Amino acid sequence: MENHTVIAERHAHHHHGGMDGFHDYTEAVNAYRKTFPDKQQVLEQTPDPAVREMLLHLQEMGVETVFDRFDSQQPQCPFGIAGVCCKNCYMGPCKITKKCPRGVCGADADVIVARNMLRAAAAGAAAHGARGRESMLALKKAGEGTLDMPIEGEAKIRAVCDIYGIDTEGKSINRLAAEVADILLEDLSRTVPGAHRTLTSFAPKERQEVWAALDILPISVYHEVFEGLHRTSTGTDGDWRNIMQQFLRVGLAFAWTSCLGSSIAMDSLYGLPKRSRSKMNLGALKKGFVNIAVHGHSPLLVSEIVRTGQSEAFQEKAKAAGANGIQFYGICCSGLSAMYRYGGVIPLSNAVGSELVLGTGALDLWVADVQDVFPSIMEVAKCFKTTVVTTSDSARLPGAEHYAFDHHHSNLEEIHGLAVKIVTRGIESFQARREVPVFIPKYEVEAEIGFSAEFAAEHFGGLETIAEALKDGRILGIVNLVGCSNPRIIYEKAVAEVADVLLKNNVLILTNGCASFPLMKLGYCSVKALEQTGEGLRNFLTDVPPVWQMGECLDNARASALFSGVAAKSGHAIKDLPYAFVSPEWSNEKGICASLAFRLLGMNSYHSVYAPTQGSEKVSKFLEHGTKELLGSEMIVDVDHMALAERIENDLKEKRKALGWDS
Repeated sequence: MENHTVIAERHAHHHHGGMDGFHDYTEAVNAYRKTFPDKQQVLEQTPDPAVREMLLHLQEMGVETVFDRFDSQQPQCPFGIAGVCCKNCYMGPCKITKKCPRGVCGADADVIVARNMLRAAAAGAAAHGARGRESMLALKKAGEGTLDMPIEGEAKIRAVCDIYGIDTEGKSINRLAAEVADILLEDLSRTVPGAHRTLTSFAPKERQEVWAALDILPISVYHEVFEGLHRTSTGTDGDWRNIMQQFLRVGLAFAWTSCLGSSIAMDSLYGLPKRSRSKMNLGALKKGFVNIAVHGHSPLLVSEIVRTGQSEAFQEKAKAAGANGIQFYGICCSGLSAMYRYGGVIPLSNAVGSELVLGTGALDLWVADVQDVFPSIMEVAKCFKTTVVTTSDSARLPGAEHYAFDHHHSNLEEIHGLAVKIVTRGIESFQARREVPVFIPKYEVEAEIGFSAEFAAEHFGGLETIAEALKDGRILGIVNLVGCSNPRIIYEKAVAEVADVLLKNNVLILTNGCASFPLMKLGYCSVKALEQTGEGLRNFLTDVPPVWQMGECLDNARASALFSGVAAKSGHAIKDLPYAFVSPEWSNEKGICASLAFRLLGMNSYHSVYAPTQGSEKVSKFLEHGTKELLGSEMIVDVDHMALAERIENDLKEKRKALGWDS
């Protein structure tokens, strides 16, 4: 077996120039910065008129938003953009220039960029893993009977037990739930080296062989994150190739535990999503109700809050306080998770637009848990007297009230009492802020939600039906169009316009998380959007939207399940099929991991935001094209999202051509 470092070196396209191999990245970074839009361009070009109205409204009021702060940060630091700033010790911070091609310790640009990427991936794996752990713990405690919470995903648990090889004979669903939770928690935190149960049970065998040959099979999320931080500490790993090997290991740990493992725990607790409809966008805000927004990524307490607030007893309490009832809204992924599991939770915005939602003045209570909750929401909430409650020891906000699980999760059994306190605060806040003026842009649509591989198999009579449509060209390809929003790109424009190109060319689109908000708000997640597709996709889907909203960002696991299932029915490896991962506006560490997870499956990823690697030609080339022979995939970046869409279309056609399929 060829040594992994030799493989990496062969595909790194070593380039030596200048002093000690210094690569002058300044021209590329300066050209990139010139593509960043300002707030005025956002106002002129963002595709959602409700966003435009709110931006103008808050501007007139003198309320600062993310777009104002992005403008004030310009020009952003070229060393940070290029990834050549090192702060891992206190002999620095060091930045790599032509004058100083090495840091104080001797690390060059390649090592510094690689270290920074590994640390970012470790943070992304920890982010999804930490919030997934909460659901895993709850599943275990519910199964063991120490947490009074219904286990609603019996079908999911039994299906997972079959894949894991768990003997189900004579066992209650609670016992099986606890056994599944133990496997998930072990994969999360294993310290004694051993097989990663979820990866070995769920991943395609072809991929497992590839990963084993590259020596990147993970031990556990905890171990790989721990090791990632270890080898990037002062004076440890000085070989950029070895650092990038650990980067790939972290990506696998993220994919099969932080993402899939967390998804299994959630679906086991709450059941699978069901296809349904939901009102969408700011026009769906209701005056006269106790309006409660749930914001973040942890579904555990959110689910209990929604159940409590939707109960007849609390609806009556709200009416006794002068309201028409209690209405829930979703911001970011907590909202999406609640949306497809509980009817009547209206999704409003992704994280970047959260200040705009608060600026309507219509929200009485803002429930914030973890991740993508910007500290700035406190300033906007203060302007409109909205009460903010935090619900996690991991994420506090100065000035917010705190009703939360503790650091040890020793009070999980108090979940109902916490939910009661929080919903009660919503009613009290409604009573205290009746004089606050409300501004609601009149834009709303209806979106279809709740799609999954299980839905597709049932609706189309098996995934082989989709595989046949893919082969005969009614479906040109399937893409997962996801990711965050990023002010380096005009807000939500790239996602919408890339979708336009793909749909016109008969590409079936899967979506989740922040990128799904513009697709829902602008009508893509509706049967009416079939009018925008090519004839082949329209005739195949007939009564199903051409964009399938699969849930929150964790539900990338649903997309990978569909990709894997269709691949199995087609008889081809994932890497050979006309598939793509598309994340035009990604903006954080979880986005790095999500892209990497699909790349490791053998799918190309496409972006309009560069990773911070431009300061190292070696690392950049390895990430973008050097993995082609190793993994069967590339990372393609183009700040012109229309050119990116054209590239995706052409690459899908090339995949079909290689398979001998007539598109």
